[in-house]
Amino acid sequence: MTTLTLYDLAAPHALRSETTDAAEIATRLAPLGITFERWAASVALPEDATDADVIAAYRGDIDRLMAAGGYRSCDVIRLLPDNPARETLRTKFLDEHVHAEDEVRFFVEGSGVFYIRGDDAVYALECTRDDLIAVPEGTRHWFDMGPAPRFTAIRLFAEPDGWVARFTGDTIARGVPLYAGAA
Repeated sequence: MTTLTLYDLAAPHALRSETTDAAEIATRLAPLGITFERWAASVALPEDATDADVIAAYRGDIDRLMAAGGYRSCDVIRLLPDNPARETLRTKFLDEHVHAEDEVRFFVEGSGVFYIRGDDAVYALECTRDDLIAVPEGTRHWFDMGPAPRFTAIRLFAEPDGWVARFTGDTIARGVPLYAGAA
């Protein structure tokens, strides 16, 4: 279930509030410039689906998003619990970073948490199937897929190079609770 949890900015990053209401989540994220929408991930993907299969299944949604946002490329990130590189990949996303372009993700299965640093709190958004999130360029954030990742997300990019992060060097991500994974 999609959940937005707010933590204090100051250590020990105490829990401030939590909601699962999609409209409230969108309203709380809007002042940060973050787009949050619930879409319909209408295609059940087989375990052996390739990236090309995922893109083909959601071509209509991808084309609409690309046209609306001026995005020029897309790819698929799909991680399952048996991926031998899961710990390395998890660690790659766990440090606070920014991008020179928007970070757009449409979750078509599974879950993961985007942590966004706001002026007043750390916003932890557990994204699940049907969630679309767009984090504006320059927004401080990090992502956790949990110790046994299970998610598929379509990623859209303005630049053909795709995902390029500039790490802030701040250790805030070390103090906020990690994602244990979907229940």
